[in-house]
Amino acid sequence: MKHALPRRTLLAGAAGAGAGIVWGSSGPAAADDEDGGRRPVGQGSVDAEVARLERGLIELRRDIHLHPEAPGQEERTAGVVARELRAAGLTVTTGVGGHGVVGVLRGARPGRTVAYRADMDAVPPEDIIGGGPATAHLCGHDVHTAVGIGVAQVLARLRQRLSGTVVFLFQPAEETLSGARAMIDAGVLEDNDVQEIHALHCGPFPVGRFAVTPGFGLPGQDRAEVTLSGPDAPDAARRLAAELGALATVTPPETPAEMERLITDVQTPNGPLARFVNLSAWADEAKVGVSYRCWPEERYVEVREGIRRLAMIHSGTGVSFPAEPFPAMVCPERDALVLARHLRGALGRNTAIRLHAAFPYNGEDFALYLDRVPGTFTFLGIRTPGSPITAGFPHFPDFTPDERAIGLGTRAMAGWLAKRTDA
Repeated sequence: MKHALPRRTLLAGAAGAGAGIVWGSSGPAAADDEDGGRRPVGQGSVDAEVARLERGLIELRRDIHLHPEAPGQEERTAGVVARELRAAGLTVTTGVGGHGVVGVLRGARPGRTVAYRADMDAVPPEDIIGGGPATAHLCGHDVHTAVGIGVAQVLARLRQRLSGTVVFLFQPAEETLSGARAMIDAGVLEDNDVQEIHALHCGPFPVGRFAVTPGFGLPGQDRAEVTLSGPDAPDAARRLAAELGALATVTPPETPAEMERLITDVQTPNGPLARFVNLSAWADEAKVGVSYRCWPEERYVEVREGIRRLAMIHSGTGVSFPAEPFPAMVCPERDALVLARHLRGALGRNTAIRLHAAFPYNGEDFALYLDRVPGTFTFLGIRTPGSPITAGFPHFPDFTPDERAIGLGTRAMAGWLAKRTDA
């Protein structure tokens, strides 16, 4: 696998720093409403519109939450999205890459074309930690969808002061890592001349915090299958699975303390997660299956060599890999830092924190967009103070986002996108 590393960094112009506005729409930023609409969109205008829309966005998220749809089956959710975008005045295309929805908002002023991605699918039972009885919104995609609609509504209301074009991509099938490729193959980036792309994802951080990911993101994924032969093949497969499992350098957290430690580790420069291999191997009769993630992504070569070496110790083995691993999502460093400065200036000095490592146990097909255009992927804090740590981690059965995150995410991304189209 080859990537253009480091990825392109094209976001020009640093966001203004300063004390900013802390959770309100009053104060210095509100002054952008006092010039008869001559100025570009400012944070005060955004905050005022979010205040009007927030209750409806929360209700919208609750409706989507009650009607979860598995990857590739997002027909109802897509219909809700299309309805809301059309009502806001966007140009809407449905059935893109499956049940994907594209909404295009053109501002009244010239500017750049920027995209925003929100994923719509829910978590299938087999991907719920510990298993689950049915598909459920336990990854926050219902929140992502509500925020994406909110951003579209806010900017549509401010269209006469908005520069450029915002392309909203409501994506199916993120959980199966297939929706982004389907939408890209359908031409959503090229056909709309997208210059950069941005996204939020729910994360186990306190509500009111945004975690930027400069130079990091989430690992990709690779697989292998080892076939053994001979009368003792099942026993050899079990031994080999144990040997391959020893290649892992990290194991999933099992206790609240370990989960809290994980959150600390991803914020630690040059910490224990600067390099890792997260690998599982299992025997099935005369075969061994392997699935793993690693960081940095160049380690795929090293890990594949380790798998081959251990497999060949056993006679009569064959090893197969996919042509390429699924790519890691690596966020351009400068782009994420520009966003952090913007968030601190617009929403408060303590709004943005910086991650110095990737979570080892998650992946994202947003990686495929960032391989084509620059942009940012930021974790939206959704953990209610005092709640169990599992309530903030996606895919846990008790995952419960704090609904205040919807308004905060909408404020952050509407202001950010308005700035980016005017850059």
